[in-house]
Amino acid sequence: MARREVLSEELLSWTGVTVNPHRFGGIEFLYGGKEIGHLHGDHLVDLLLPKSKRDDVVATGLANPHHMFPHSGWVSVHLKSERDMASAFELLRFKYEYLVKKIDGISFEKETSG
Repeated sequence: MARREVLSEELLSWTGVTVNPHRFGGIEFLYGGKEIGHLHGDHLVDLLLPKSKRDDVVATGLANPHHMFPHSGWVSVHLKSERDMASAFELLRFKYEYLVKKIDGISFEKETSG
C-alpha cells in the first residue's frame, strides 16, 4: 500500500477527520475545519505546530524545518523510511489532539497506573 493510502486510512479513522484537496497540491486532513496537516504525493507531510513544539521536534530530528518557510511554525517530514512514517503519525496525532482540545475542550491525557 502506498504511503499516501496508509496515512489517509489511519487519519480518516480518527473521529471527525475529513480530507480535501490542498490548495498547493496534494491532500489536506482537517478537524473542525482546521488543518491537521497536508500530504504532497507519497513523499512529504507538512504541518503547522505551536512554535515551542516545532522547535522541539526539529531539535530531536522528528521533522525538518518547512521546505519553503523554515523559520515558521511549519515543519516537513520527508517519508523515506518506516521511521519517517512513524514520525509523521506521531506529529499528526499530536496536532489532531491539539485541535480536538482547542476546538472541543476534550483532552487525551494518558492514563497512569498508580
